[in-house]
Amino acid sequence: MKAMLRTASVAGLALALAACGPKAEQSAEGVANAVDRSMEAAGNVAGNAVDATVDALTPTPGNQEFVDKAARGDAFEIAAARLAADHAASQKVKDFAVMMVEAHTQSTAKLKDAAKEARPALTPDASLTRDQGAKLADLDKLKGADFDKAYIAGQVDAHEDALSLLRAYAEKGDILPLKTAAQEIVPIVEKHLDMARTLKNSL
Repeated sequence: MKAMLRTASVAGLALALAACGPKAEQSAEGVANAVDRSMEAAGNVAGNAVDATVDALTPTPGNQEFVDKAARGDAFEIAAARLAADHAASQKVKDFAVMMVEAHTQSTAKLKDAAKEARPALTPDASLTRDQGAKLADLDKLKGADFDKAYIAGQVDAHEDALSLLRAYAEKGDILPLKTAAQEIVPIVEKHLDMARTLKNSL
C-alpha cells in the first residue's frame, strides 16, 4: 500500500511539473522524499497503536513463565543476529544485528540477576521453542537481500511479542526485582522496534 501511494504521488507530481524544467523535477523529487518520510512516520504511529491494543489484551504472565519467555526471546534474538554476519547483504542490517547481540546479552544478564532475587529464586529456561528453531533454520537457508527482508520482518514480530510480554509484567508483575528489570528494558525494546520497522520499510 505504501509503495502504491508513493507511486501515485510521484506520478502526479511528474505530470504536473513535467513542463517546468529541471528545477521543477528537483522539487518533485523533494516532495516525493517528503512523502516517503511521512508514510514511514505514519507506519510507526500505526504500529504503536496496534502495540497498545495488543498490550491491553495480553494477560500478565506468571513469574516462571515470564522469565522463561524473556530468556527464550533473548536467545532467539542473539542466534538470529549472529546469522546476519554471514548471510546479510545490507550493512544497516548487519549493524542492527550487532546491536541486537549486545542488547539481548545485557537484558539476559539483567533478568537472570533479577530472577535470583526472587524467593524462591527462579532459573530462566532459555531453550528455544520448536517454532523459534524452525524460524532460525529457515533464516539459515537465505542469503543477501532475501535474508535481510526475512530477518528484519522477523525482528519486527519478535520485538512486538517481547514488548507485550515486558509491558504486561512491568505493569502487573508481583516480584519487584523482575518488575523493575522489565520496566528498564521496555524503552530499549521500544527503540529497537521502531528501528526494525524503519529498516523493514527501507528494504
